[in-house]
Amino acid sequence: MQPRAAESVNSPSRRISVLEIARRLDIGRLAVYSMLEKGIIPGLRLGRRWIITRQAYLTWESTCGLPSGTGLQREPEVDVVN
Repeated sequence: MQPRAAESVNSPSRRISVLEIARRLDIGRLAVYSMLEKGIIPGLRLGRRWIITRQAYLTWESTCGLPSGTGLQREPEVDVVN
């Protein structure tokens, strides 16, 4: 029997747990929940539960939490004239 579409979308491998995030960042679970509440870490709150997709988290982690399309601004080049 093949899994239904909803089951495959909600499979554990597509999500990352708060505990796994805490271990990866070497912080406590409460700190992760605080970051989720503040919108620092991407997640969706459903009642008392947080749903964090693995892909969204890994993207966040690889960009140091910066929104896509942003980055370090380059200093303007300066010409030194003698």
